[in-house]
Amino acid sequence: MVNLADLYGHLEADLSYVEQELLEQVKAVEPALEEAGTHLLSAGGKRLRPVFVLLSGHFGSYDVSRLGKVAVALELTHMATLVHDDVIDHADTRRGRPTVKSRFGDQMAMYTGDYIFAKALSILTDISDPRVHQIFSLAIERMTVGEIEQIRDLYSLDQSVSKYLKRIRRKTALLIQVSCTLGALTAGAPQQSVSALRRFGYSTGMAFQIIDDVLDFTSTEEQLGKPVGSDLRQGNITLPVLYSLGSKEAGERLRQLVRPDQKEDELEEAIAIVRKSGGVEYAQALAQRYLVKASEALAYLPATPARTSLAALATFVGKRDH
Repeated sequence: MVNLADLYGHLEADLSYVEQELLEQVKAVEPALEEAGTHLLSAGGKRLRPVFVLLSGHFGSYDVSRLGKVAVALELTHMATLVHDDVIDHADTRRGRPTVKSRFGDQMAMYTGDYIFAKALSILTDISDPRVHQIFSLAIERMTVGEIEQIRDLYSLDQSVSKYLKRIRRKTALLIQVSCTLGALTAGAPQQSVSALRRFGYSTGMAFQIIDDVLDFTSTEEQLGKPVGSDLRQGNITLPVLYSLGSKEAGERLRQLVRPDQKEDELEEAIAIVRKSGGVEYAQALAQRYLVKASEALAYLPATPARTSLAALATFVGKRDH
């Protein structure tokens, strides 16, 4: 298994700077709001989006004080979406810890997410390049559409794979793509590098979400920090399930099991069906195809340590277990 800490090693000082800035940004005049934001931040995370920003910045004029603002803004945006998601999904745990929703209630969670998002907008105003703001605002718009699409498609058993891919592109891949793009733009990287990093971020982001959906069936609650089968429990029809629904042998029974009033033993049966019917393997294969595209995009970048690190990150995405 790839050790994520090893990939980040040479960025340790700059990531510490980003982490400190994140801590500063969740401070608030209202004590309860600051407590909720600090609770969210203390849960940690992979900080993949800041890493993509910083690594992409190495293809231009690297300045951590500028790139750090972009990295912090994008991580805050990611954090805000997680808080809102947990309210919508009625999630009590994330990364093995109580969610903001669980600890502080729905109302405080929603306002915490709003506050953190506002802080992201505020810190990004220090970047004067209008392209950065245009790309960022369009990404937020499309991410919101992706979230609405996911709600609309809950328990929709006849949706196509293309609809699923379009949804995860907006919901997840876009922010990773934007992290790479804005990191390169902010550093003044050549247009060819910006384009290559945008393609790399998109393909890596697609693979990341597909693998995330696979792990919902193959990992453990301890590794995930949340119950196995959470997506299926909430009616979120992911790629492994879509493939299994198309199986002659398993599809009919799975359609009987996936419904809003699903019992716990029925959920366990549905998970077992998905695991046995080839849905996991199908999704894993598609994720690998996206990672091949990510690797192809990297070929357009100069052969530097940053490119090597991006390739290693893509490998991590494909092999992670949580």
